[in-house]
Amino acid sequence: MSGAAAIGVDVGSTTCKVVAIDGTGALLDRRVEPTDPRIERQVERLVGEIRATAGRELPVGATGYGRKRVAGARALTEITCHARGAFARAGRAGTLVDMGGQDTKVIRIGPSGEVLDFAMNDKCAAGTGRFLEVILGRLQVPFEGLAELVAGASRPVPVSSTCTVFAESEVISLVASDEPLDGIVKGLHVALASRVAALARGVPAGDEILMSGGVALNGAMVASLREALSRPVRVLPDPQLTGAVGAALSVLPGPAPR
Repeated sequence: MSGAAAIGVDVGSTTCKVVAIDGTGALLDRRVEPTDPRIERQVERLVGEIRATAGRELPVGATGYGRKRVAGARALTEITCHARGAFARAGRAGTLVDMGGQDTKVIRIGPSGEVLDFAMNDKCAAGTGRFLEVILGRLQVPFEGLAELVAGASRPVPVSSTCTVFAESEVISLVASDEPLDGIVKGLHVALASRVAALARGVPAGDEILMSGGVALNGAMVASLREALSRPVRVLPDPQLTGAVGAALSVLPGPAPR
């Protein structure tokens, strides 16, 4: 690994992402693991692995809720890093919907990768990936085959509760009432998509909608969001890594790649 390079760390509530990029912003190495409560040790090990592969010290930028617990790193805001990472991965401006386990962000990105505006959910799990994780776990529905299950549903079964705890109880009642499982799961996706779409109100019609975060790996959620917004949704390459890429770009020596 020669030339300019940097490491980006995104410590999320669900997963810890560490990447290395070169001077053009291209990915050189990556690590993705479930977040360990002992964040300091986990990040030290993952960064050490990447530095060992690189054969040299590299600057480190850190973002996510655990960014201040990454020793020797420059702590960076999530909004800035996700905007910068999305701009680099998409190659253009647009509006980013980042859906993670702890929060959901809608960020308008300008023609130079700058943040024009943003909105976030109110820290309630009902507007995040945790909403699906909890209830699908209760229903014992695996993520494998989820998109096909939802696509095959004849109709969504409405889930009206806006609190994850109450929604879980509501869903159990729907199962007991013999509502179809595929319809219930589709209804969960529709409910979550409608909350996210509410955050994106006012986004100009000309903006391309980009999607990142672990939830972007769920094809059923992407399809539900596309329907809720009535416009195309483009999932970024390696959507879980967007914030980490942005963090690495923020500390990359020399001018930022375009």
